[in-house]
Amino acid sequence: MYTNSRNAACAYANVGLETGVVAASPHQLIVMLYEGAELAVRMAIKHMNEGDIARKSAAISKASSIILDGLRAALDPQQGGDIALQLGALYDYMNNRLMLAHVNNQTAPLEEVLGLLRELRGAWQQIGTAGQAAQQSSHSYAA
Repeated sequence: MYTNSRNAACAYANVGLETGVVAASPHQLIVMLYEGAELAVRMAIKHMNEGDIARKSAAISKASSIILDGLRAALDPQQGGDIALQLGALYDYMNNRLMLAHVNNQTAPLEEVLGLLRELRGAWQQIGTAGQAAQQSSHSYAA
């Protein structure tokens, strides 16, 4: 009984996530990637502290994949210029820190990556808020 209700809850959560992804703007998708990477790093810290090596490895791999295959892959150096190049270098640095944490079984590099992800997500959310405010004010002037 518990397994079925747990599966149903997971299926419901996946539908909610998929619906959120489909309805999200490109800006919101980046925020979701940051949130997913943060969650994966927090889980890696938790599993490392519990001594669960398999789950720690999986969480670090997931964080690395989100950072490299999601965030870094979304960069456009032609449109983003120096900022895109600097973010790419920062994503590479974060991935190196994740690998160091994994190999040495240390939480400090994970905490560092978590802090960087939070900072970047916060900045990205502020950009989105400012963009929405500008868009709304331009619509009110057009009316």
